[in-house]
Amino acid sequence: MSHSLTDEQLLSLSEQIPVWAAELGFQQCGIVDPDLDSDFAQLQAWLEKGYHGQMNYLADHGEKRRKPYELVPGSCRIISLRMDYTPPAFDALKLIGQPDKAYIARYTLGRDYHKTMRKRITQLGQRIEKETSALGYRAFVDSAPVMERPIAQQAGIGWTGKHTLILNRHAGSYFFLGELFIDLPLPVAEPITKNHCGRCTACLDICPTNAFIGPYELDARRCISYLTIEHKGAIPLNLRPLMGNRIFGCDDCQLVCPWNRFAKLTEESDFHPRHSLDDVSLLTLFAWDEATFLKRTEGSAIRRTGFEGWQRNLAIALGNSSGGAAVIDALKAKREASSPLVQEHIDWAINQLQQNATARREA
Repeated sequence: MSHSLTDEQLLSLSEQIPVWAAELGFQQCGIVDPDLDSDFAQLQAWLEKGYHGQMNYLADHGEKRRKPYELVPGSCRIISLRMDYTPPAFDALKLIGQPDKAYIARYTLGRDYHKTMRKRITQLGQRIEKETSALGYRAFVDSAPVMERPIAQQAGIGWTGKHTLILNRHAGSYFFLGELFIDLPLPVAEPITKNHCGRCTACLDICPTNAFIGPYELDARRCISYLTIEHKGAIPLNLRPLMGNRIFGCDDCQLVCPWNRFAKLTEESDFHPRHSLDDVSLLTLFAWDEATFLKRTEGSAIRRTGFEGWQRNLAIALGNSSGGAAVIDALKAKREASSPLVQEHIDWAINQLQQNATARREA
């Protein structure tokens, strides 16, 4: 699509876009014409090591990851946006320390962020289109092979932390990223080139499963977020005891990051906890049948793991819990009607609890 905007008009528009973005609930945005050759090479090296596990989609559409404009022919700029998600929820660190409660990653306690973000980004595109009379645009939120973190860094949103997430000096890392591809040659933002992690290794040291090979390199196959959401099939035996009560995702590397003391609670009601998922017992969730699971997770990112994965994750967490007759009875009661995969994890949980009880008696 051709445009007849002058340089002055393009500059004025680039200054107005952050205002419109803020009105739509975004805390920051930046305009970028990305160069992703170096980041793509790093991704390829990571994939060659097999660190992506079963996430084969990360190896697909390579050229479109390196040359993002091929996703939207005619586009020549990307607007990177962030939206804070820290919910007003039960204290995360305290919850992790209560083995009979369920820990669910903070980003997924409310409505599925994909829907909320995509709607707002599309509205931003419509607002720009209204101002310019003609605009080609498309919104993305984890819905295409977009290298969102390098794009965000080049757009001035933040720097890449040692835990591989984007960090912002005023917001930490508790935010979602999304992109608006447009066909206007707007002036671009200054990239973030300075890393403010310093000598801190808190995120690397805290990881329950030692998933970090080193700074800036994650072996997803050991990451609890990957294991509880993306991984299909049985969880490796050596990792099950390390997962604790984390049943969907893991926030440990973010919880200890000093920069997250600057994170602000979100005012976005979509991200507020639903169904008391920020403070609920493992037994309560394990008692859900599939119909209840589907009803209570409607419009939630938790649906991604599926009911079988949900039961598998809960069985592991119950095996890591304080135990007791009620827990073992609940596990046994569910076993017969469960899939072979879930049965395997129930058997492991029961055996784990019985071994722990024996060890306590002999101590």
